[in-house]
Amino acid sequence: MKTKQTSRLEGLSEKIFLDRYAMKNADTSHTQVGDVVLVLTKDDPKFPTKEVGEVTHRDGTKVTVKLRRGDVVESTIDQLTLTVEKTPEEMWDRLAGAMASVEATPAKKKEWTEKFRYILDDWKLVPGGRIAAGADASDELTLFNCYVIPSPHDSRGGIMQTLGEMTEIMSRGGGVGINLSSLRPRRAYVKGVNGSSSGAVSWGGLFSYTTGLIEQGGSRRGALMLMINDWHPDLLDFITVKQTMGQVTNANLSVCVSNGFMKAVKEDLDWELVFPDTSDPEYNELWDGDLNKWKSLGKPVKHYRTVRAREVWHTIIESAWKSAEPGVVFIEYYNEMSNSWYFNPIICTNPCGEQGLPAWGVCNLSAVNLSKFYDEEKHDVAWDELGKVVRYSTRFLDNVIDKTPYHFSENQKNQQNERRVGLGSMGLAELMIKLNIRYGSPESLEFLDKLYGFMAKEAYLASADIAEEKGSFPKFEADKFLQSGFMKNMVQEFPEVGAAIQKKGMRNVTVITQAPTGSTGTMVGTSTGIEPYFAFEYYRQSRLGYDKQFVPIAQEWKDQNPGQDLPEYFVTSMDLSAENHIRVQAAIQRWVDSSISKTANCPADFTVEETKELYELAFDLGCKGVTIYRDGSRDVQVLSTKNKEDGESADKAAEADGSGKEKASIAVSAEPAASADAVGTAGAQMPTNESAQLSKLTDSLPLHNEQTRQVLDKQYKSRPQVLRGATYKINTPFGMAYITINDLNGTPGEIFLNVGKAGSDVFAMAEALGRVCSLFLRYGDHGEKVQLLIKHLKGIGGSGAIGFGVNRVESIADAVAKALETHIQDANPELSATAYAPAKEEAEPAPVTAALESAPVMPGVDSKDICPSCGSVSLMNVEGCKTCANCGYSKCS
Repeated sequence: MKTKQTSRLEGLSEKIFLDRYAMKNADTSHTQVGDVVLVLTKDDPKFPTKEVGEVTHRDGTKVTVKLRRGDVVESTIDQLTLTVEKTPEEMWDRLAGAMASVEATPAKKKEWTEKFRYILDDWKLVPGGRIAAGADASDELTLFNCYVIPSPHDSRGGIMQTLGEMTEIMSRGGGVGINLSSLRPRRAYVKGVNGSSSGAVSWGGLFSYTTGLIEQGGSRRGALMLMINDWHPDLLDFITVKQTMGQVTNANLSVCVSNGFMKAVKEDLDWELVFPDTSDPEYNELWDGDLNKWKSLGKPVKHYRTVRAREVWHTIIESAWKSAEPGVVFIEYYNEMSNSWYFNPIICTNPCGEQGLPAWGVCNLSAVNLSKFYDEEKHDVAWDELGKVVRYSTRFLDNVIDKTPYHFSENQKNQQNERRVGLGSMGLAELMIKLNIRYGSPESLEFLDKLYGFMAKEAYLASADIAEEKGSFPKFEADKFLQSGFMKNMVQEFPEVGAAIQKKGMRNVTVITQAPTGSTGTMVGTSTGIEPYFAFEYYRQSRLGYDKQFVPIAQEWKDQNPGQDLPEYFVTSMDLSAENHIRVQAAIQRWVDSSISKTANCPADFTVEETKELYELAFDLGCKGVTIYRDGSRDVQVLSTKNKEDGESADKAAEADGSGKEKASIAVSAEPAASADAVGTAGAQMPTNESAQLSKLTDSLPLHNEQTRQVLDKQYKSRPQVLRGATYKINTPFGMAYITINDLNGTPGEIFLNVGKAGSDVFAMAEALGRVCSLFLRYGDHGEKVQLLIKHLKGIGGSGAIGFGVNRVESIADAVAKALETHIQDANPELSATAYAPAKEEAEPAPVTAALESAPVMPGVDSKDICPSCGSVSLMNVEGCKTCANCGYSKCS
């Protein structure tokens, strides 16, 4: 096997490394000429931008920094991030020493420092982000990525206690999963206050809201998973909660589905929604969210509602089709397969779904970089080398359990009782390309079974060896451990594993997890997790225009085969059928004792029925959970006050238009779209709540007397029941914008904007811009209002631009100005477009900011959102996790 040591990273890889994982010196007063630093080039509280550079001059607190791309910037030391580690080698030395430090003797420490350094070298093992950032860097930082805390005690105090636990974990960098099934349903009687409960979903909104607050501070945003069991009376509210804007916006959602429910779905049976009888005298003491345990104690259960299982299942499917949520976790099957089935049931997963955990469960993660294990001479996997790295990596992760600080004694007790670890992989797609195997093909399924079976075998043998040396996890019972669904399959295929466990014991209750590796995979420069590449080609915008670039392995093939198309084994995520995604997931799941973070990407025209078939296929194939993402499914709001007939009439109006321009209702997709107020489309009636909204606005103004009120009311032009106009489709740096302009007395009187995903910042800001423009156009008679609006909006520059020449669009505001110009010219063809152009100094577009000048644009990918780290419109759903193609930010790592 050929490997190449890289002592210095470049471009985005270096930026991710220095920003997220290299050890820092918080005291920047020590900055010297020659230091490699991160300098703040855009001091925005929400989207700050940092660039890598070298300090070339210092004068007191002022510094001059030469950026990697050649620009020189003036800054101050308080706007620098001073890194102690400049290269990966320095980080590898730190990590190897940190993990070996828990070994028992000096000889063992020396031996394993060398072995750990070997697996870290050249990124053969890529530690999880928390390990890389925190090991021997701070006693306050957890080295664990994943946490599940107990379901909240069903009381105000219990809920607040869970909230505090969640906040503490998130503030230290951990993601949290919470199962809400312990909370009594909506409208259930609460004796203590002689009232009724607001319900489990409402309290979930509190956890979500708090996560959003944590997201505004620190270097790692809060990540939350909320789940509910399929028997809970609030199940349908939970499934559909994200179809109402603003209720639960900062959490991933999944439904815990039982085998019994799936049987009821297939046989079209009724399904009971129930909850413990809260009047039971031992309810407060005994109820913890485990319905089976409650029933086994002979406790009463109250029936709330009978539903058809298929109708509930269809609601789950339809919601996932509309907005990619909720996901499904087959929780009963999960526990049947789980090695901890006999002492510690799985109650929830972490935010990205790859790690099912018990109450107070944690997991530490790292990934073997499979792209490093291609034997070029044999055109095969370097099996011996891979086996060695897997074995050493298992010990590396086991040592993390003893190295990490614990901030809750319950976490420490649970983890040291079961010693759960999660060794995963990245670079799978790159390895398969090197082997000329098409991802998702029948050949690939055989290869994946062999590859991941081999890795699981080696990891389990290593854990048994460690147990022989250091002892098994305290809750280990060989006979029960080997009865889990996973171990039955393992022992059947690899009898030597069963023999080793019987003889030596088992150090870790679980060993394998397939986690997302968005940031670390991007840093290393390979395919992330077990996913195929999202795209092989992309465009970078620079001062020289758009340049097509390729993922390195694709570029290498292109260089060797000029003028030829990439072979069929170069396959991207969207090239695959959704079924291919699920079959790959199932093939790998067979050898993963925990779970997998994986997204089944579907085309925009994927149907609800196809989604249903996909979810059921996942269950039949033995997946522990499933999530799909239908391309574009979050670009528009799921709910609208405009009815279907209005949309159809608008579409017909657009078809009848002969101008050649795209004129249609704002709701042009298969789903009714736009915000609740943005539905004043061609031929459509204004929703009845607009008058109430405007009335509230007027009532809130500081009016001193009734005469002033009458003057203002007279100046504001009320909207008639019907207005006619047009919708203009304009591509912007934030995605496709649908800009509806409706006329009032022959001139534009209102503007509605639909840009970005419902619930995103882009969507909210676009809606606000439309409302303010409408208010301006309909208030008062002074001046040439349309011309003024064009003048002040045209040429406003943002973080990037799209298009060239007259078609160049600088921002959403600029797109509105262009739509208004076109609209006026249609109504008055004799007018020149330049008649309303702003003065030259105002027309000059704002320069593209340095940080986003080279932002990648993936061809054929429209459904992107604003990255909360760099502010570019490059956030995509990859591996079941939001990942930025520009800066490498990942919600899950």
